[in-house]
Amino acid sequence: MIKILLSLYLLISVSLFAEYKNTNGESLDKTFSDMIKWIRSDIEPKISNIEISSEWKNLNLQEDDNYVIWIGHSTFLIKKDGITILTDPVFSDRASPFRNIGPKRLIPPAIPLDKIPNIDFVTVSHNHYDHLDIKSLIKISKKHPKAIFLVPAGDLKLLKRKRIKNAYEFKWWQSFKASNFEFIFTPVQHWSKRSLFDRNKSLWGGWYIKHKEYSLYHAGDTGYSNDFKDTKIKLGSPKYAFIPIGAYDPEWFMAESHVNPEDAVQIMLDLEAEKAFGMHWGTFSLTDEDTLEPRERLINAVKENNSIDFITLKPGKIINLN
Repeated sequence: MIKILLSLYLLISVSLFAEYKNTNGESLDKTFSDMIKWIRSDIEPKISNIEISSEWKNLNLQEDDNYVIWIGHSTFLIKKDGITILTDPVFSDRASPFRNIGPKRLIPPAIPLDKIPNIDFVTVSHNHYDHLDIKSLIKISKKHPKAIFLVPAGDLKLLKRKRIKNAYEFKWWQSFKASNFEFIFTPVQHWSKRSLFDRNKSLWGGWYIKHKEYSLYHAGDTGYSNDFKDTKIKLGSPKYAFIPIGAYDPEWFMAESHVNPEDAVQIMLDLEAEKAFGMHWGTFSLTDEDTLEPRERLINAVKENNSIDFITLKPGKIINLN
């Protein structure tokens, strides 16, 4: 059922009113025959619930500083120099516009939304429901009225309709400076869509977060491209990179928009990041790979490049930022 719903979601309005394209000049469209081929495949992934750590409870989230915690999927809590950043916050039970259908969480958020400390910045990579969870954004805006929301071009109107204040939208390479941080919206290879007639009417990208000591990079959701080499050339190498490793199978269908773990390693190498963390796996079952496969493939890919520091996290575990 999930595969059928996702296929219909991809198919409906393909190429209608497309506006934004990837840096290679192409938009990612799938044919009807491709959709049918995927729907008819009889692959049933093995679904598992990954372990959640309660280590975050050892912190005073509001008072302690310089840490990262993976909450699940592409959601990270980053605290640096007293500034709290939340990436792609998704706290709802489903990545869907509907209450009772659509991809359901396999695990709860590692930290409940009501336990998140005072939020200064929220970054959103693109408008798919597993990245732009408007219900969560509304709750954040109400609880943290001074929070600043940074979203791709084309998505600001959605936040304004929901009366979310302090929101700004960005095209690639545009930036926002505040509190000794600079947030730069960078190109990745993907697409956008939330409803019947808005395919690629908003942009997609990653967020490069510069600080005087070092930079962090959140890749959002992406297929492999030269965008990461360009990002490194333009902005330098980040110390920390958060890179997707899941939602890639079948690769003949997904590779343009979702990297596999081996591609994720190449992204880290392209960025010349000092340390990378795998995300976008273990929270929702969106595609045909087994839940634990991305972690296993990443471990093997890192062994073949043993000079790199690329790990998967346990949600809720504390990563200390040096």
